[in-house]
Formats: sequence, C-alpha cells, structure tokens
Amino acid sequence: MQLLDALILGIVEGITEFLPVSSTGHLILASKLMGIEQTEIHKTFEVVIQLGSILAVMFAFRDKIFSNIQLWKKLIVGFFPTAVLGFTLYKTIKSLFAPQTVAYMLIIGGIVFIVIELFYKEREHHVVHVEEVSYKQAFMIGLFQSLAMVPGTSRSGATIIGGLLIGLRRKTATEFSFLLAVPTMLAATAYDILKNYHSFRLDDIQALGVGFFTAFIVALMIIRWFISFVKRHTFISFGIYRIIVGVVFLLVVL
Repeated sequence: MQLLDALILGIVEGITEFLPVSSTGHLILASKLMGIEQTEIHKTFEVVIQLGSILAVMFAFRDKIFSNIQLWKKLIVGFFPTAVLGFTLYKTIKSLFAPQTVAYMLIIGGIVFIVIELFYKEREHHVVHVEEVSYKQAFMIGLFQSLAMVPGTSRSGATIIGGLLIGLRRKTATEFSFLLAVPTMLAATAYDILKNYHSFRLDDIQALGVGFFTAFIVALMIIRWFISFVKRHTFISFGIYRIIVGVVFLLVVL
C-alpha cells in the first residue's frame, strides 16, 4: 500500500468512525474506488487504524475514562456480547467484508435511523449523563453493538440507536457509544494483530503508522464537532446520507 493511500484511508477512518455511517463500510468502499484489493493484510489494516480513532476518544474523554471505575465496569458489560460473538464468529465476520454487503447495510441502517427519529422524543426520565447508565442498559446497548459486526451497519450507529430505544438522550447515547468503542476496538485490534502480525512487511508497518496518526488527528476534531451537532439536531440527515451512498454504490460502482 502506498503511503498516500494510507493517508486517505486514515482521513476516511477519522471522519467516519464516530459518525453513524459505518467507518468499516466507508473504508471498504474507499478501497474499492482506489483499486485496493481486500486481502487479509488490508482487512487488518482497516481494523488497526481504527485504534488511532479510539485513542482520540481516550484523549477527549480522559477525565471520565481515567477516574471512574464504575463507568469502566459498565463499558466492559456492554463490550461482553461483542466479545463473545466476535471471537466465535471471527471467520464468518471477515467473509462479510464486501462492498455489496456494505451498500445494503448502509441503506437498511439509514431507513432504521429515519424511522426511529420520526418517533423518538426526549423525556424527563431519559438518562442525562453516561455515569447514570445502568448495567442492564449497558448490556442492552452491547447487544445492539454486536449487530455492527456486519460491515456497513455502523458500530456507533447501532449503539446510538440502542441507546435511544432504551431511554438515553441523544447526547448521552452518543457519548456512551464513543466510550464503548474503547474496549471494543482495543480488543478487536489486538486480536487482529495477533492473528496476522507475521504477514506484515516493513512497508505495511509504515502505512499503518501514517493511517493511525491521521485517523487520530481527524477523529479528535470530529468527536468535538459531533457532540455539538447532536445537541441541536436529529440523526435523520445521517439516515438520508446512508441511503444515498448505498444506492449510488449499488447503481454505479458495484
């Protein structure tokens, strides 16, 4: 992989990791447009550079992450469903990394977002702060997160939808989604590296470094913007975007 390719994919990852549009899906589609083959090494690259985005979350939410043991326990509970299913279905999940799957899941997820937002209303009893999320709610959000193992679904999209459905406010659901990404993506990255480290060459490591650093910088900017966005807007615009991108790829690219 050329370093310019890694730079572009790092930008794509940083922008899309925490928006409900599927970062993995966009990386697969971007790679398709750039003519990059979906080899095992490239699939691992797409997972590993997500660690840059996760470190951006740890930096942005460092006060919550490094000072609240109870919150960490809830994040582990939320991570548990994905950990179990991800470990047992690893090969099946990897086989789904294809542009067609991404396109269909983008469309389906977009429709779901629009429908839910048309009926969702914030109530007084809805959870306001991530520290107030219960263990039961954390586990249920984790179940939604496990759906995102299908590329194109969007991990952040699935967890935000789950949060809205079980009584979290938009901002709270978004922040919990960000925080839940930390144990989830750290584990996914470590697992992929352990399974594929022997296949990496020096050029691959350089490309990983470029993609990793780029994703970190871009994600840090997106996190701050997105938190501000959800305070004033619904997620309908993202639902529309998902549908448009999915349809365009089905009609033009695939």
